[in-house]
Amino acid sequence: MDLGEPPILPSIRLPEALNLPIPVLEVPRADLPSYKPLVVPPNTLRPPPGIDGINTEDKAPGSSSTNKPPVSPPTAPSIPLLPPEAQVVGIPFTDIEVPMPTTTIMTTAATTSVISVGATLAATSLFKYLVMIMKPIIKQAWNKMTKKAGSSNSSSSSGQPDS
Repeated sequence: MDLGEPPILPSIRLPEALNLPIPVLEVPRADLPSYKPLVVPPNTLRPPPGIDGINTEDKAPGSSSTNKPPVSPPTAPSIPLLPPEAQVVGIPFTDIEVPMPTTTIMTTAATTSVISVGATLAATSLFKYLVMIMKPIIKQAWNKMTKKAGSSNSSSSSGQPDS
């Protein structure tokens, strides 16, 4: 064996790569959503002075000549569509109002959460206690079973029992 020659390694000749054309990618275009805004005039809209409107009668909103109730300007509710039993609580130092459920609902939710957390903690501690008590008992039973199984197998075959 001559140590001066480099080792000859087997090699595989791969065919030339296919000549594929360069892909043409178009620039993506996005269709922007658009909408036609809906303009709703307020209930208290009146024509400017000097221009006659559709209703030419100048009656006060509280006049009793018509059977219609007086129209008051709409007030913007801070919280839309609240059920009648909801309470609104204002956050101090801000203009934010937050709806809260009734006292009955809050009491029920708090009681349910306290009971569920208490039951979970009690079950966890009970489970840990049972594991601590049962672990030595199961271990002794397992050792007795393996000794009994090992002694019956060792009588039929030569060698030491598995431990």
